[in-house]
Amino acid sequence: MKTPIFAIAVAAIMAMATSAYAQQPIVIKFSHVVTNDTPKGKGALKFKELAEKYTKGRVKVEVYPNSTLYKDKEEMDALQLGAVQMLAPSTAKFRPIGVPEFEVMDLPFLFPDEATYLKVVNGPAGKSLLKLLEAKGITGLAFWDNGFHMVSANRPLLMPADFQGLKIRISGSKVADAYFRAMGALPQIMAFSEVYQALQTGVVDGCENTPSNYYTQKFYEVQKDITVSNHAHLQYAVIVNSKFWNGLPADIRSQLEQAMKEATDYADSIAAKENEEDLALIKASGKATLHYLTAAQRKAWMDKLRPLDKTVEGRVGKKVIEEFRAASGT
Repeated sequence: MKTPIFAIAVAAIMAMATSAYAQQPIVIKFSHVVTNDTPKGKGALKFKELAEKYTKGRVKVEVYPNSTLYKDKEEMDALQLGAVQMLAPSTAKFRPIGVPEFEVMDLPFLFPDEATYLKVVNGPAGKSLLKLLEAKGITGLAFWDNGFHMVSANRPLLMPADFQGLKIRISGSKVADAYFRAMGALPQIMAFSEVYQALQTGVVDGCENTPSNYYTQKFYEVQKDITVSNHAHLQYAVIVNSKFWNGLPADIRSQLEQAMKEATDYADSIAAKENEEDLALIKASGKATLHYLTAAQRKAWMDKLRPLDKTVEGRVGKKVIEEFRAASGT
């Protein structure tokens, strides 16, 4: 008995549709809040390049820099809802979703240098933090380095008393809030994309960030004095929606893990170099004066801020603080 022509046609159409669907790439929307020319921005583009290469086009990564897709206050909700698949927020951003332990990494003078930072976040202490995200439907893939913070205002900030009464922008970390209050400042939570205008108009008096962010966001144009204090470290956690990640074919996930590992190595390798280069560019611009703490000034900062470990124990957890201090030798 011959198969009716209609049935053959329907089967052919279904086969074509199935084939076309199978060829559609898996899309990963990767959103972040800084520009493409920062270490994080370049790391995201490197991941896109490697992910598409290793999966032979089965995955397409769409990178949305500089808050073009979501403001930084909206990103986490979007990730948990599945509207975006991947983010790289600063570690201060996990408190609102109920994982305040990440704020241990905001403790002042926690990491003495970049080598120690990398050792700690890639070791048991860092991995234990990423594990905490699983209960929130989030998978932590890596930490990306962005270097040490400077702090700025329209006056030199050399001793704790110099901060008295200044409105300082922070990203939302309760630890950063605590250490600026200890210095006599008034912390103000503000989206990263709003900082330049707020500094320019005097809505805030100053901010903290890394040299690469000061340069690429042009903060140095609207701040007369910048202190290269290295008082705290800025890092990002690259995260992905767990339902999306776990639903990927095993071979695709393995290829993406390799791409992330190499992109992380790349981002970390350029962070220190670009911070150094951008600091030199800021100095060469002549638009801001760079200040470096003397040994006595640095000690005054540390004496003022070290008691915060005890202050934030109730939020972050004594065990977590002890684990990170022991791992970093501070």
